[in-house]
This record gives sequence, structure tokens and C-alpha cells, in this order.
Amino acid sequence: MELREKNKIMDELAMKRALTRIAHEIIEKNKGVEDIAVVGIRRRGGPLALRLAGRIEEIEGVKIPVGILDITLYRDDLTTLASQPQVHRTEVNFNINGKTIVLVDDVLYTGRTIRAAMDALIDIGRPKCIQLAVLIDRGHRELPIKADFVGKNVPTSRQENISVLVEEMDGKDEVVIQQILES
Repeated sequence: MELREKNKIMDELAMKRALTRIAHEIIEKNKGVEDIAVVGIRRRGGPLALRLAGRIEEIEGVKIPVGILDITLYRDDLTTLASQPQVHRTEVNFNINGKTIVLVDDVLYTGRTIRAAMDALIDIGRPKCIQLAVLIDRGHRELPIKADFVGKNVPTSRQENISVLVEEMDGKDEVVIQQILES
């Protein structure tokens, strides 16, 4: 599969603004930050979760727990990924029981990643509730999953891909739409 960059839809400043807005929305919806924790889905949801928790701390003056969730073994497409999928460590070093967990991912697409993440969270404990924050919602849901907090809604075709680049992994912050080229 070959990809060609089609359009940049967010730059560093737009991403920062979106995360700041989401932080305010989380605080408002939950009437503060008591018993809230943020958990990012491993890969780009992790850095976004850390940034979101940092924004919440700047606004409220309260440090909230942050974790990173590896969902590799919970995916329903595990057998199609690789013969030996690479499993990373889940780093949720706090008790999630009775907490409001804000699950963070970069792109919401079919909903299957989020379903896997919820299964992984439930195996760790029993949160009071799970809320979903995503930087980009691109539509095309296959499961009945809807984000509570969205940085930007970007309608796409299935012949397009959305790439979220983060400084911590990619050396820059931006979101681009790529056209999938048939070989």
C-alpha cells in the first residue's frame, strides 16, 4: 500500500489548541477532576494522554494519574497483524476502580481499537465510567462507539488515511490526510 500526502489538516498550534479545549471540556463535564485518570492507547495515544493530563494540571493545579495501555492482545485482527505481534507493557500504575477514566487515542475510525482498549481496562479493574477523547474522528464506525471529546471531526473516504505525528515519536506535531494509492 502506497500513501501520498493529500492535505495537512492540523499543525502544532492547532493540535495544542485542540488538546487545551478537550482539557477544559473534560473538567467541565466532570465538574472538576476528582477521581479522574487519563489513559492513552499505546503508540500515539500515549503522548497525547500525557499532554492532556499536563493541560489539566495547568488549568486546575491538580496532578492526575496517567497511564499507557497496550491493547495488542485484545485486538480482533491479531492473527492478521503478524505471526509474532509485538506486545508492549501496559503502564497503568494506579487503581482504576471507581475512577472516571478518560481513554485517549489519536484517531477514531471503526471503533475496534476502542473496544479492545475497553476490554483491556476492564481486565485491570472496574472504573466508575470510561470517557473517550480523540484528536481526530474520521467516521466510518463499525461498532457503536462515540467519542465524548473530539479535537476535530474530519470526514474521510475509505481510500484515505489520517496520520497523526507527535513530537515524541515523529519529531514534529501535525495531522495529515493521505491518499491510498492502488499499486
